[in-house]
Amino acid sequence: MSATLCPWCQAPRAEGPNCLKCGANYAKAEAIKKQGKVAFEPNTKDLRPLSEYVDPDQAIDVEGEWKLCLAAIPGALLVALALHFVLPSLQRIVFAMPLHELGHAVSGWLCGLPSIPMLWVTSIPRERSFIVPVAVAGVMGFLAFRAWRAEKPFYAGLCAAVLVLAAVGTFVLKPKTVQMLAVFSGDGLGLVFSTLLMASFFFGKGTQLYQGSLRWGFVFIGASAFVDLYAVWWGARKDFGLIPFGEQERAGLSDATKLVDVHGWTADQLVHRYVLFGAVCLLALAAVYAWGVWRAWRYAQK
Repeated sequence: MSATLCPWCQAPRAEGPNCLKCGANYAKAEAIKKQGKVAFEPNTKDLRPLSEYVDPDQAIDVEGEWKLCLAAIPGALLVALALHFVLPSLQRIVFAMPLHELGHAVSGWLCGLPSIPMLWVTSIPRERSFIVPVAVAGVMGFLAFRAWRAEKPFYAGLCAAVLVLAAVGTFVLKPKTVQMLAVFSGDGLGLVFSTLLMASFFFGKGTQLYQGSLRWGFVFIGASAFVDLYAVWWGARKDFGLIPFGEQERAGLSDATKLVDVHGWTADQLVHRYVLFGAVCLLALAAVYAWGVWRAWRYAQK
């Protein structure tokens, strides 16, 4: 191993004990590469046993990590499915509705609308705002700049893609199409966000997301929200009576009613599009899951 390169990511070494690119501690990362583990001294903030492994800067069992990766998402989905049959109302209120309303809001923001998400309803004005596209461009531009400075072109590319979507939504799409997307995106982007929460289990090594318990919370929240949102449309394939038509308190017409009565969708189109959208999310999650398990297994073999 070259003394001029980071033992973990092979980036050129900088001054100081930690790599500027991946955040690994040089000494500990080198010990992992050579021995497979490194002991650390516990303190009042970290009382984990010395037998744990470090990956690359905190104690993580690299031999058992791939087993956790193998079981985490399937296990969370099974627990979420059980919760859906036992406490469906709790699952919807606590897990699904926040992501549903956030889906409405984000869709509006990407189209220049000053959306305001709340628990049971999201305010979606019909008129575009000058401030919203400027704010979206500013946030995405800043994140893209930070990602580029950190030599993470993938994340910079994601920010650029969001900017392109925002530009299309704000300057190209017609107002009626924007309203239709905002309505569809309640469950639509809700499925996307829940998928991203589950997929986050495999990312963020070297951060508190991975080292602490946040990733376990995210994967359970994502699984619970996904099961609740998708179960409605999966069941509606054979029973249109499950489609949430009608009016909702404080929210007026339901999303399904708006898409059918206002935007001209048929009930069959409504169900098919949500089912297809969820299936694409599951395929994407399966790909990330396979990659994450393979990567964890590969580290365990070193």
